[in-house]
Amino acid sequence: MREIIFDTETTGLRHADGDRVIEIGAVELENRFPTGRSFHVYINPDGRQVHPEALEVHGIEDAFLKDKPLFADIVQEFVDFIGDGHLIAHNASFDMGFINAEFVLAKRAIFPAERVIDTLAIARRKHPMGPNSLDALCARYNIDNAHRTKHGALLDAELLAEVYIELNGGRQAALLLDNDPGSSPVTAGSAQTESVRQSRSESLPPRIGEEELARHREFVETLGENAVWNRYS
Repeated sequence: MREIIFDTETTGLRHADGDRVIEIGAVELENRFPTGRSFHVYINPDGRQVHPEALEVHGIEDAFLKDKPLFADIVQEFVDFIGDGHLIAHNASFDMGFINAEFVLAKRAIFPAERVIDTLAIARRKHPMGPNSLDALCARYNIDNAHRTKHGALLDAELLAEVYIELNGGRQAALLLDNDPGSSPVTAGSAQTESVRQSRSESLPPRIGEEELARHREFVETLGENAVWNRYS
């Protein structure tokens, strides 16, 4: 089961008003375990300037983006990296709104909603009292994010991958997942993990000795003929 954890940085908050994607970072999970493969690119927003408030968040300046490729130049590479995987993002409606807007501008079909998983929705169900920001979830799960002084798409995707694994039971649970490639992914409304049940090669020795058994028989005799224990004696 392939899953692509990704994040975007943008020129502003509203793709409907013309804001554009300027950075994409993504990491690949296989059966909820990092494979080491990643995708990272900065993107020229084709004349759209970075809003000052967005600059405060990610620190990506207009001058830095001038020689970067347009989205249309990298879209096929991004699509190839996603492949048949599910896309996973924190507050996925924001990132997918921008990605799909870019797909439309590049004359590509938008990404199907059924292949998108929102970790914010999972976190809100699992931790309804919150807070459920990426930083708050890193703190909850003891994930080191001290190096996150500014938002960065690849760094945030790497942190989110660790959070996503913890939201679904942690690394131990990921190692126990079955290897059935047809198994269904966890969605925002059904976060769960599978466990593996194994039989012991030898039975454990009894923990109750003869003395304890004798005392129990004596106690049962005081309960009378209708005692529930008599059904099992």
